[in-house]
Amino acid sequence: QVQLVESGGGLVQPGGSLTLSCAASGSIFSINAMYWYRQAPGEQREFVAGRDSGGRTNYADSVKGRFTISRDNTKKTLYLQMNSLKPEDTAVYCCKFLSNGIQYWGQGTQVTVSS
Repeated sequence: QVQLVESGGGLVQPGGSLTLSCAASGSIFSINAMYWYRQAPGEQREFVAGRDSGGRTNYADSVKGRFTISRDNTKKTLYLQMNSLKPEDTAVYCCKFLSNGIQYWGQGTQVTVSS
């Protein structure tokens, strides 16, 4: 059974920073790609950032230059460094791993940007 568990969310003031983590447990091999998504209240889930097995990354235009996706291969952990946070970044952030055509999702962690 593969599980993804996010952590690192919380309340932060505008302009602040947070780092989210997504740790995988269980038998998961050949991770082809890893992603972060977010869903704000009343909104559809949206793509935030992605990283493939070759290290290529891509970002939503709304977070380019502010967010950085990275991974720790040995720990099977995905990170999202978020800087210069804005109130519109407030959402539940979820990670997704893609492995051999199977998608694995975490349960999400709340990020609230407010003064």
